[in-house]
Formats: sequence, structure tokens, C-alpha cells
Amino acid sequence: MTNTMPRRLRLGMVGGGQGAFIGAVHRIAARLDDCYEVVAGALSGDAARSRQSGAAIRLDPARCYADYREMARAEAAREDGIDVVAIVTPNHLHAPVATAFLEAGIHVICDKPLGIALDEGLALAALARARKRVFALTHTYTGYPMVRHARELVASGAVGEVRMVHVEYAQDWMAELDKQDPAFQAANWHNDPRRAGPTGCTGDIGTHAWHIAGFVSGLQPSELLAELHAFTPNRTLDDHLQVMLRYPNGARGTLWASQMATGCENALKLRVFGTEASLAFDQEQPNELWLTPQGSCAQRLTRGRVSGAAAEAATRIPNGHPEGYLEAFAQLYRDAAAQIHALDAGLPVPPEVAWLPTVEDGVGGMRFIDAVLASHQDGSRWVPLQG
Repeated sequence: MTNTMPRRLRLGMVGGGQGAFIGAVHRIAARLDDCYEVVAGALSGDAARSRQSGAAIRLDPARCYADYREMARAEAAREDGIDVVAIVTPNHLHAPVATAFLEAGIHVICDKPLGIALDEGLALAALARARKRVFALTHTYTGYPMVRHARELVASGAVGEVRMVHVEYAQDWMAELDKQDPAFQAANWHNDPRRAGPTGCTGDIGTHAWHIAGFVSGLQPSELLAELHAFTPNRTLDDHLQVMLRYPNGARGTLWASQMATGCENALKLRVFGTEASLAFDQEQPNELWLTPQGSCAQRLTRGRVSGAAAEAATRIPNGHPEGYLEAFAQLYRDAAAQIHALDAGLPVPPEVAWLPTVEDGVGGMRFIDAVLASHQDGSRWVPLQG
């Protein structure tokens, strides 16, 4: 892979100050393909901490802001202002921050979920369309070459008509003893509806499972039945989710997400069963994909060996040299950079970067959360998915 971008994009960041895991991940991803330069940030709402966090990543002190609204105004007014902003805050700030930068004419790369309410997502989608700005959503796992190859295989008809989709995302971090402490639950933003939104595990990792299932299968369910649960004592929001899915073509699906799955680290797994073959992907082994034709032996497909435009466009190094989470994250940044350059030049989006998750995917995730809540609150009945 060679970088053909005309110049580095000037990137700003909101959130992601000192001690924030995901902020550092975004900055690594942005640098990996040399498509961006981080030049400004509102890395904390506290002015001193924002300056300290900016100094740690060598930002100009004059471009370290304590208020994202001030940052949007000031950067939009600069001749060398940022082209795009990365939003790496708790969920409740996603929509207001994105709104401020879209209104300032600045492209957006935002963590998921899109916000804490469907209305926020719909308003953001409308604003992004009106301002003609790229709005990328970091559903990281769709950046893996083998996930993109799986999507290409399904679209090509290699598995036949899809009959069943099963996706699970199992973690155990909430089951750790210190996370069971009432003091942690009271202080952690993932358990605060004002900051996390109306769900916990569902918005945090359930939306990842939801998105990758649709991304690969090419199908969106028409109905779902859901149950939320909290195994953690004194927890306000869910730490466990199980969902049944019905698809318009008659296919059936299941989605399970849990942060209380003892012994599981980051176990995102997807299986798609068709009339001709099945596919299986395991995020903890991201360089391989299993294809099993009906009546034949399982075939282990590996990154760097498969022939397919989607996987090749997302591959950086030779086969046998593992690529992982950071490279998948960087793929989204590279796709976003290519789309921004194309849009700013009045050119069509290159086909190899057209699979970037967008604000519209974020709206789909918010519809999923709403349907899960509606089903659970009505005794786990089947409810339609709108939109």
C-alpha cells in the first residue's frame, strides 16, 4: 500500500486527554498511514488539564482549548484551521460536539454510539447532508481486511441466500471484583444514563455487534425481541443483552452481548449461514476467516492470501505478519481521509473507501437501541425496526 493523499489533513480532537485509552488509539490510527497531523484539541473541559494534555502530544498551547465550541469557532476562522475533528468523549457529548463542528464546516470522525437519543442522530445526519461534510463513525471492526472480504463473499453469492446470522460480543471486564464495588458503579460514566444514554452494554458493545452483522450479511432485520439484564449489584444500566432477529427474506438471527462473560477478553464473533456455505470470523484471530461450503471441508482463508479488492485495499503488510486492532482503526481513518480529499476536490468517492461507516450507520445503531428498549420494557415482545 502506498499513500497517494495530496497532503496531510489537519486533525483536531475533542476528549482523549491524559489517561484516556481511546484518545491515544485515535491518534495512533490517524498517524499510521501518514494521512493526518494532530494540530489542535479540546482534550479536557478543564483548561489546565487540556493544556497539559496538549503539551504531552506537542500541540501549540494557543490551540489547546477548554471549550469545544470555542475550538470550533477559532479553528474555522484560521487559514490553517483543522479540516476534521475526532470526537472521543463520553456518549452524551457526541451529538453537541459534532453539531458545533459541522456547523463550522468541519468534517467529523466520531466514536459510537452516535448519541444518546435517536432524535440526535437524525438531526446530525440531516446536518451532515446539508453541510456536505464527511461524517465517519468508528465501528472499528469493519476495518479488518477479512471482515471486508467476508462482506465481499456474501455479496458475490458465495454463501448463497443468507438463512441465519449469529453475532456475539463477550467481555468480562465488568465482572472483575473492583468493578462490582458500588463506589465504582456510582462514579463510572458507563453506568450513568445522563452520560452513557439509556443503555450500558447495549450502546457500548451491542452496537458493534449489530453493525458488523449487517455490514457482512448485507441484511437489516425487520423485527427483534430483546432482553436486557444487569448481573452487577447496584447497577443502573444493563451489562448483558440477548436479542432474537427476524429478517425480511425469512432469515433468522441472534445477537448476544455481555460485559459479564467470565474469561472472555474481547470476543467479538460472527457467523453467517447461507444455502451454499457458511462464514465464521473471530475478532481475536482477525487475520483469518473460515469458509465452509455445504458438504465440504472448512477452508481457512488468511489475510494477504485471499484475492479480493476489498481485502487488498485494507491490507498493509505481507501475509504472515499479523495486522490487528490498530490497523483496523487506521483503515477507517484512511478511508475518511480519502473521502474528505475527494469531496473537497469535487470528485466521486473512490470505490475502495466507500465502505466507511457513516452517520447513517450511527442512526441505524440508535434505531437498534430504541427497539431493544421498547421490546425489553414491554416484556420482551417482538417489535418492528423503523427506518
